[in-house]
Amino acid sequence: MTVEITIQVPDELGQELRQMHDRLPEVLARGLREVQAEAQPSSLDEQAIIEVLTSQPTPAQILALRPSTEFQQRVSALLERKKQGGLTGPEVIELERYLLLEHLVRMAKARALQHPHRAA
Repeated sequence: MTVEITIQVPDELGQELRQMHDRLPEVLARGLREVQAEAQPSSLDEQAIIEVLTSQPTPAQILALRPSTEFQQRVSALLERKKQGGLTGPEVIELERYLLLEHLVRMAKARALQHPHRAA
């Protein structure tokens, strides 16, 4: 089953979309998943961690980074659902973002441990 949708977009976007004509369903699906993933309630915790990492923190501030209990529970729940094969498209994107963020925090902490006395 398919649904026909008519929308009005600015000229510049319309020209870009024309170039992607054959892939419009994929473009819309990806965009929708990204928007839905951004709307997840734990994004504030994710945002707070990113803010610390991008604020030129001291090694002590990096080493003190800890996700909230809610954030940890959400990641654990997504990992468990992934094991069972039950993640939705937006949840896959959400989990990938969280795992990337965790990787970045680990890298920052490893670097902070190498240079514990670096000035702020």
